[in-house]
Amino acid sequence: MSRIQLRSVLSVLLSIALGALAACSAPTPDTKPAESKPATAAASPVEEKLPAPYAQGKLVRLDPRFDKLIAPGTTIEKLSEGHKWTEGPVWNKKDGFLLYSDIPNNAIYKWQMGKGDALFLQPAGYFGKEPFTGKEPGTNGLTYDKDGLLVTCQHGERRVARLGADNKTYTTLADKYDGKRLNSPNDLVFKSNGDLYFTDPPYGLPKGAEDPQRELDFCGVYRLGKDGKLTLLTKEITRPNGIAFSPDEKKLYVASSDPDKAIWMVYDLKADGTLGTGKVFKDVTPWAKEKRPGLPDGMKVDKDGNLWATGPGGVHVFAADGTHLGTIETGVPTANCAFGDDGSTLYITANTALIRVKTGTKGLGF
Repeated sequence: MSRIQLRSVLSVLLSIALGALAACSAPTPDTKPAESKPATAAASPVEEKLPAPYAQGKLVRLDPRFDKLIAPGTTIEKLSEGHKWTEGPVWNKKDGFLLYSDIPNNAIYKWQMGKGDALFLQPAGYFGKEPFTGKEPGTNGLTYDKDGLLVTCQHGERRVARLGADNKTYTTLADKYDGKRLNSPNDLVFKSNGDLYFTDPPYGLPKGAEDPQRELDFCGVYRLGKDGKLTLLTKEITRPNGIAFSPDEKKLYVASSDPDKAIWMVYDLKADGTLGTGKVFKDVTPWAKEKRPGLPDGMKVDKDGNLWATGPGGVHVFAADGTHLGTIETGVPTANCAFGDDGSTLYITANTALIRVKTGTKGLGF
């Protein structure tokens, strides 16, 4: 074979090889994040590439004290996406995982480091045979009792219920006040003595406040005593939502998600567990009127008494004296938050996603 012929053969072989290599390395079409399925399915919106930076998030420092709570340059991470409306995060200290609600999907999801997102319960807040005609049938707020059992606010069933250790059976803790069905319990918190405090706006009713099946003509804040007695603490808040205690349990914070009166209230707590004097802790109605995404919603308190409160724009951090220290801007309506891991990680349910940020403090109870 001549040198010219050899060069031709080698040239052909090289072209074939390069073509094959290009075919193997050709980019594949972008894949969409898996979406959560209807309430009858058992699929999970797991995204294998998560955790990842939450690009639309931003830390806004308004007071030097904010830097001690979240170090400058801290990354906001996205852990899960593709849900419909996330709520009610709670950390399981015993087994090291987070549970949170996807209300429209009538489901509770479980997130665990190294394992990602998985369906935990479905159905979770509505168990009727007929299709739910509203938008929010599932659970909202979640917490654990002193025995480590999950206690849930169930929109569709209009009750507060405790899930048994078998993760199947429920015990109703509260579903009526003065013989009338509750609206749709929303958020809850245990006092150290075992009393349970919760809020009851109408968001879980199929037609909201105008639902014909509504039996109470007010939205209440309640205390369920260890003896099973349900006490109405106040009905003066138009849309009571998130609820939390100060570290010494002498004050109770309650959010109001009324766009015309978007506020956080703070009440003195009497020795008998009922409410004393109340005042507006922070009024952010102007933020709501500016159409910042979200309204006052779920919140948590850290060991030093700072309030981490979801509201218009993201998660706002307030000192106990009401000073606005800074904000974790999320860019979307943001429903709730919870401390987890060793108590220093803040998990946030942000619209259709679950995100987190590392802090320099610890939540109550850690």
